[in-house]
Amino acid sequence: MSSRENTGMALGLLGVVIFSLTLPFTRIVVQELHPLLNGLGRALFAAIPAALLLLWRREKWPTWKQVKGLTLVIAGVILGFPVLSAWAMQTLPASHGALVNGLQPLCVALYAAWLSHERPSKAFWACAALGSALVLGYALISGAGSIQAGDLLMLGAIAVGGLGYAEGGRLAKEMGGWQVICWALVLSTPVLIGPVVYLALQHQGDISAKTWWAFGYVSLFSQFIGFFAWYAGLAMGGIARVSQIQLLQIFFTIAFSALFFGEHVEPITWLFAAGVIVTVMLGRKTAIKPARIATA
Repeated sequence: MSSRENTGMALGLLGVVIFSLTLPFTRIVVQELHPLLNGLGRALFAAIPAALLLLWRREKWPTWKQVKGLTLVIAGVILGFPVLSAWAMQTLPASHGALVNGLQPLCVALYAAWLSHERPSKAFWACAALGSALVLGYALISGAGSIQAGDLLMLGAIAVGGLGYAEGGRLAKEMGGWQVICWALVLSTPVLIGPVVYLALQHQGDISAKTWWAFGYVSLFSQFIGFFAWYAGLAMGGIARVSQIQLLQIFFTIAFSALFFGEHVEPITWLFAAGVIVTVMLGRKTAIKPARIATA
């Protein structure tokens, strides 16, 4: 791998570490706030620093073609994943949601092959499938439980979120990683204002400091800063390849849950984590062909 690809992998890992706290903090927020208010409100809150950064850097407006791509980013990572995962966290433990979320890297790789025309080798797909199988195996062994309504919501979140990840990574090659999320947040603002204001007016009761801190994290880090590293990493290291680092997110989530929320972590967790790390390392060495450039 080139130094650029290695940098992309490192940035992707940083993004995954930031995202790994999203579900635990979302679960805290939805205990007091409506899932829609959390899912849409965090994006509206994040749009403020996004707009200020674009103005400060005097960034030019995206082209119409780029705007069409940004609508997929908005649908995936600003509307779809935050709202659906917040609804799921009303009934599912954060660790359970993290287990289901282990399917996301394979989903992103499939979208990368479709949208960015990346052509991963059979060895890559074997590593990706093995990593996903290890995550699912861990879910079964750890007793994640039977299929629930929250699981279906998480699967929907994964499907649309993966699309937003893959398209954002593709656009980041043209626009830059932080520009993609900033423009997506700013362009989504007209859609967000009405529902967020309505839901905020409908809310009754006090909001605890704990909830405000959790909401601040999912707004500034999960919805904003984390994407700086994530989209830049996808663009530099390749969408399909870097997406596989997200297989480790479940284990970061569990580790942080133990550190911050006192949850007990079984030794088998780290055994499966080691296996997933091996699949990611093997995947780094597999071939991924770039898209062919059409000639006249």
